[in-house]
Amino acid sequence: METFEGGIHLLHICSRLVELESEGADGGAGGPMPGEHETTAAERRDAYNMSRLRSSSLEIREKGTEFLREQLDAAQKELKLKDEECVRLSHVRNQLELELEELTASLFEEAHKMVREANVKQATAEKQLNEAQGKIDVLQAEVSALKTLVLTSTPSSPNPQLHPQLLSPGSGRGSRGHTRNKSASSALQLQPEPMCVPSQQEEREVRTHTLAADFLSLSVWRLLLPGNWAGLHGNSLLDSVLFAEFLSWKESASLEGASAFLSRVHREDIGPCLSFTCSELSKSVQRAVENNSLTIEPVAMTTVPMVKAIECGGPNGCRAPIETKCALSGMSRPCQHRIKLGDKENYYYISRSSRARITAVCNFFTYIRYIQQGLVRQEVQQMFWEVMRLRREMSLAKLGYYMTDS
Repeated sequence: METFEGGIHLLHICSRLVELESEGADGGAGGPMPGEHETTAAERRDAYNMSRLRSSSLEIREKGTEFLREQLDAAQKELKLKDEECVRLSHVRNQLELELEELTASLFEEAHKMVREANVKQATAEKQLNEAQGKIDVLQAEVSALKTLVLTSTPSSPNPQLHPQLLSPGSGRGSRGHTRNKSASSALQLQPEPMCVPSQQEEREVRTHTLAADFLSLSVWRLLLPGNWAGLHGNSLLDSVLFAEFLSWKESASLEGASAFLSRVHREDIGPCLSFTCSELSKSVQRAVENNSLTIEPVAMTTVPMVKAIECGGPNGCRAPIETKCALSGMSRPCQHRIKLGDKENYYYISRSSRARITAVCNFFTYIRYIQQGLVRQEVQQMFWEVMRLRREMSLAKLGYYMTDS
C-alpha cells in the first residue's frame, strides 16, 4: 500500500515537470525580442538550470513509468492468483453442494427406513399387546373362578372340585387334588382270578363286624363334630402362646419349618401322624407331602397283587377276597389306594387308615398354602381355629379315628 502511494506521488512530480517543460518550450519558441539581445548572466544561469531540470524530469518520468509497469505486472499476477483461487473455491463449493445433496438424500432415505421399521415394530407391539391383554383377561377370569372356588371351600366344608380325594373310591378320583394317571392304573390291571361266593354264615359274620365298626366310628365322629364342641371358638379358650406363634408365622407365611409355629406342628402332629412301621418310606412320604408331589390313586381290587390269600375252605376250593400288606404299616389289610412319590415310577399300596393319616396332613398343608398365597379371606382368629381343627384331625387320624368312604 505504501509502495502504491509512493508511485502516485511520483506521478504527480512527473506531471508537474511536464507542465514546466511545456511552459519553457512555449517561451523559447517566441525568439528574442527586439532589445533583448543583451542577457544577463543570471538569465543564462536560469536557462542552464532549466535544461538540467528538464533532463532530470525525463529521467524521473522514465523511472516512474518503469515503476508503474512493475506495479501493474505485480497487480496482474496477484489478480491472476486470486482468479485461480476463486476457481478453486468455486470447484470446492460445487463439490460440497453435491456431497450435501447426496447426504440429504441418504438422510431422507434412512429416515424413511427408520419410520417404516418403527411402524412395523409398533404394529407388532400392538398385536402382541392385544394378545397379551387377551391372555390376561383369560387368566383374570380363571383366577376369579379359582378364588370363588377357594372362598367357598374350607377344610370343614370342602369343595368337591378342589378336593377330589374326598369323593368315594368308586368315582375314580384320588387324594389331594393331584393329577391322576389313569393309564398307569389300567396298565397294571391283572387278569381277574375266579372269586368264590362266601357262605351265608361267613357273610353274616362279616356284615355284623362291619356294622359294629361303622357304628363305633359313627359314634366317635358324632362326638367330634364341630357343633358338639361348645365354646370352641370363644376367646376364653384361645391359647395365647399358640396364637402368638401363628401370628408370627403369618407375617412371613413360609412353608419351611424354621418358624416356631411349623416346628411345633411338625413335632406334635405331622411327625406322629406320618410315623409308620416302615421308617424310611415314612420319611419319603413326609417329604413328598411337604413338597406337594405326592399322588394318591384309587385302585380296583383286581389290580392289587396278592401277598396273603385266605382259603375259604369251600367245596369249590376258591379263594376269599384278596388282602395285601400295607406298605407303610406292614399289616395285611384291604388296600384300595396306592401312592406315588414325586416322579418315581414305583407305587405303594396303602390301607384306609394310612390313607386317612396322609390325607389329614395333606389337608393341613393345603390350607396353609392357601394362607401363604393370600387366597383365604377370613379373620385371623378364624384362620387360627381352622388350623387347630386340622391339627385335631391329624391327631384323631393318628389314633385311628377317621371317616370311612360311603
